[in-house]
Amino acid sequence: MRSIEITRQHIAESVRVKSVLLNDPAAMDTIARIADACTEAYRRGNKVIWAGNGGSAADAQHMAGEMVSKFYFDRPAIPSIALTTDTSIITAIANDYGYEKVFSRQLQANAVKGDVFIGISTSGNSRNLVESLPMCRQLGVTAVALVGAHPCQMDDWDIVVKIPSTSTPRIQECQTLIGHIICCIVEENLFAEEYKNKKP
Repeated sequence: MRSIEITRQHIAESVRVKSVLLNDPAAMDTIARIADACTEAYRRGNKVIWAGNGGSAADAQHMAGEMVSKFYFDRPAIPSIALTTDTSIITAIANDYGYEKVFSRQLQANAVKGDVFIGISTSGNSRNLVESLPMCRQLGVTAVALVGAHPCQMDDWDIVVKIPSTSTPRIQECQTLIGHIICCIVEENLFAEEYKNKKP
Protein backbone atom coordinates (compact mmCIF):
# COMPACT_ATOMS: atom_id res chain seq x y z
CA MET A 1 0.00 0.00 0.00
CA ARG A 2 1.17 3.52 -0.83
CA SER A 3 0.41 4.76 2.69
CA ILE A 4 2.72 2.18 4.24
CA GLU A 5 5.47 3.03 1.75
CA ILE A 6 5.22 6.75 2.62
CA THR A 7 5.26 5.93 6.33
CA ARG A 8 8.40 3.84 5.99
CA GLN A 9 10.11 6.49 3.86
CA HIS A 10 9.45 9.23 6.41
CA ILE A 11 10.57 7.17 9.38
CA ALA A 12 13.69 5.98 7.54
CA GLU A 13 14.65 9.53 6.54
CA SER A 14 14.04 10.81 10.06
CA VAL A 15 16.29 8.09 11.45
CA ARG A 16 18.95 8.84 8.83
CA VAL A 17 19.09 12.56 9.65
CA LYS A 18 19.26 11.87 13.38
CA SER A 19 22.03 9.33 12.75
CA VAL A 20 24.05 11.92 10.85
CA LEU A 21 23.55 14.37 13.72
CA LEU A 22 24.51 11.73 16.29
CA ASN A 23 27.75 10.94 14.48
CA ASP A 24 28.84 14.56 14.14
CA PRO A 25 31.18 15.31 17.09
CA ALA A 26 30.98 19.06 16.46
CA ALA A 27 27.19 18.98 16.65
CA MET A 28 27.29 16.95 19.87
CA ASP A 29 29.71 19.46 21.38
CA THR A 30 27.57 22.41 20.28
CA ILE A 31 24.37 20.97 21.78
CA ALA A 32 26.24 20.38 25.05
CA ARG A 33 27.51 23.99 24.93
CA ILE A 34 23.94 25.28 24.61
CA ALA A 35 22.78 23.20 27.57
CA ASP A 36 25.77 24.38 29.62
CA ALA A 37 25.10 28.02 28.67
CA CYS A 38 21.49 27.63 29.83
CA THR A 39 22.62 25.95 33.05
CA GLU A 40 25.05 28.75 33.83
CA ALA A 41 22.39 31.34 33.05
CA TYR A 42 20.06 29.75 35.57
CA ARG A 43 22.81 29.55 38.18
CA ARG A 44 23.30 33.31 37.76
CA GLY A 45 19.59 33.94 38.23
CA ASN A 46 18.89 34.51 34.53
CA LYS A 47 16.39 32.88 32.18
CA VAL A 48 16.03 31.17 28.80
CA ILE A 49 13.89 32.81 26.11
CA TRP A 50 12.58 30.98 23.02
CA ALA A 51 11.11 32.15 19.72
CA GLY A 52 10.19 30.89 16.26
CA ASN A 53 7.52 31.09 13.58
CA GLY A 54 4.80 28.58 12.70
CA GLY A 55 5.81 25.11 13.83
CA SER A 56 8.90 26.64 15.42
CA ALA A 57 6.63 28.90 17.48
CA ALA A 58 4.95 25.77 18.80
CA ASP A 59 8.37 24.32 19.63
CA ALA A 60 9.33 27.54 21.46
CA GLN A 61 6.20 27.31 23.62
CA HIS A 62 6.73 23.59 24.14
CA MET A 63 10.29 24.01 25.45
CA ALA A 64 9.45 26.96 27.68
CA GLY A 65 6.70 24.80 29.17
CA GLU A 66 9.13 21.94 29.85
CA MET A 67 11.39 24.30 31.79
CA VAL A 68 8.72 26.11 33.79
CA SER A 69 6.79 22.95 34.65
CA LYS A 70 9.09 19.91 34.59
CA PHE A 71 10.75 17.52 32.18
CA TYR A 72 11.58 14.11 33.73
CA PHE A 73 11.04 14.70 37.43
CA ASP A 74 9.43 17.01 39.95
CA ARG A 75 11.63 19.97 40.90
CA PRO A 76 11.37 23.76 41.37
CA ALA A 77 10.20 25.77 38.37
CA ILE A 78 12.80 27.66 36.37
CA PRO A 79 12.07 30.85 34.42
CA SER A 80 11.59 30.48 30.68
CA ILE A 81 9.36 32.34 28.24
CA ALA A 82 8.33 32.01 24.61
CA LEU A 83 7.92 35.26 22.67
CA THR A 84 5.15 33.71 20.57
CA THR A 85 2.25 33.51 23.03
CA ASP A 86 0.76 36.97 23.56
CA THR A 87 -1.29 37.90 20.51
CA SER A 88 -1.94 41.42 21.76
CA ILE A 89 1.77 42.14 22.09
CA ILE A 90 2.64 40.45 18.79
CA THR A 91 -0.06 42.26 16.81
CA ALA A 92 0.67 45.61 18.47
CA ILE A 93 4.35 45.40 17.54
CA ALA A 94 3.59 44.10 14.05
CA ASN A 95 1.09 46.91 13.49
CA ASP A 96 3.26 49.70 14.92
CA TYR A 97 6.76 48.60 13.89
CA GLY A 98 6.43 45.72 11.42
CA TYR A 99 6.37 41.95 11.87
CA GLU A 100 10.15 41.80 11.65
CA LYS A 101 10.29 43.55 15.06
CA VAL A 102 8.00 41.20 17.03
CA PHE A 103 10.88 39.41 18.77
CA SER A 104 13.51 42.15 19.09
CA ARG A 105 10.98 44.50 20.69
CA GLN A 106 9.99 41.83 23.22
CA LEU A 107 13.65 41.11 23.95
CA GLN A 108 14.18 44.80 24.64
CA ALA A 109 11.31 44.66 27.13
CA ASN A 110 12.02 41.32 28.83
CA ALA A 111 15.64 40.23 28.36
CA VAL A 112 18.54 41.21 30.60
CA LYS A 113 22.28 40.68 30.46
CA GLY A 114 23.14 37.02 30.96
CA ASP A 115 19.91 35.58 29.54
CA VAL A 116 19.97 33.00 26.74
CA PHE A 117 17.79 33.50 23.64
CA ILE A 118 17.13 30.42 21.49
CA GLY A 119 15.83 31.18 18.01
CA ILE A 120 14.32 28.26 16.11
CA SER A 121 14.09 28.47 12.32
CA THR A 122 14.13 25.84 9.58
CA SER A 123 15.44 28.29 6.97
CA GLY A 124 17.62 30.38 9.28
CA ASN A 125 16.39 33.45 7.43
CA SER A 126 13.27 34.42 9.39
CA ARG A 127 13.41 38.20 9.36
CA ASN A 128 12.11 38.64 12.90
CA LEU A 129 14.76 36.26 14.24
CA VAL A 130 17.57 37.75 12.15
CA GLU A 131 16.68 41.20 13.51
CA SER A 132 16.83 39.87 17.09
CA LEU A 133 20.61 39.43 17.02
CA PRO A 134 21.53 43.14 17.30
CA MET A 135 19.24 43.43 20.33
CA CYS A 136 20.86 40.37 21.93
CA ARG A 137 24.29 41.92 21.37
CA GLN A 138 23.13 45.24 22.78
CA LEU A 139 21.71 43.61 25.92
CA GLY A 140 24.46 41.02 26.50
CA VAL A 141 22.18 38.07 25.77
CA THR A 142 23.66 34.83 24.38
CA ALA A 143 22.04 34.17 20.99
CA VAL A 144 21.53 30.52 20.06
CA ALA A 145 20.29 29.44 16.62
CA LEU A 146 18.72 26.07 15.77
CA VAL A 147 18.57 26.01 11.96
CA GLY A 148 18.66 23.71 8.93
CA ALA A 149 21.54 22.94 6.61
CA HIS A 150 20.98 25.91 4.26
CA PRO A 151 23.49 28.77 4.30
CA CYS A 152 21.58 31.37 6.27
CA GLN A 153 21.56 34.74 7.98
CA MET A 154 21.66 33.19 11.45
CA ASP A 155 25.06 31.54 10.91
CA ASP A 156 26.77 34.39 12.81
CA TRP A 157 24.86 33.85 16.07
CA ASP A 158 26.85 33.01 19.22
CA ILE A 159 26.07 29.28 19.15
CA VAL A 160 24.60 27.59 16.06
CA VAL A 161 23.36 24.04 15.50
CA LYS A 162 22.75 23.25 11.84
CA ILE A 163 20.51 20.23 11.33
CA PRO A 164 21.95 18.08 8.50
CA SER A 165 18.89 18.37 6.26
CA THR A 166 17.07 20.85 4.05
CA SER A 167 13.70 19.14 4.55
CA THR A 168 11.46 21.19 6.84
CA PRO A 169 9.84 18.22 8.65
CA ARG A 170 13.21 16.53 9.27
CA ILE A 171 14.72 19.80 10.55
CA GLN A 172 11.78 20.36 12.88
CA GLU A 173 11.99 16.82 14.26
CA CYS A 174 15.64 17.32 15.15
CA GLN A 175 15.00 20.77 16.62
CA THR A 176 12.40 19.26 18.94
CA LEU A 177 14.87 16.53 19.90
CA ILE A 178 17.59 19.10 20.64
CA GLY A 179 15.15 21.17 22.69
CA HIS A 180 14.32 18.10 24.75
CA ILE A 181 18.01 17.34 25.24
CA ILE A 182 18.65 20.89 26.45
CA CYS A 183 15.74 20.67 28.90
CA CYS A 184 16.96 17.29 30.15
CA ILE A 185 20.56 18.40 30.70
CA VAL A 186 19.56 21.63 32.43
CA GLU A 187 17.20 19.76 34.73
CA GLU A 188 19.88 17.19 35.54
CA ASN A 189 22.55 19.84 36.11
CA LEU A 190 20.44 21.95 38.41
CA PHE A 191 18.31 19.48 40.31
CA ALA A 192 19.15 15.80 39.84
CA GLU A 193 21.16 15.29 43.01
CA GLU A 194 18.54 16.76 45.32
CA TYR A 195 15.22 16.15 43.58
CA LYS A 196 15.41 13.22 41.14
CA ASN A 197 14.44 10.55 43.66
CA LYS A 198 11.67 12.58 45.27
CA LYS A 199 8.10 11.74 44.36
CA PRO A 200 5.82 14.57 43.15
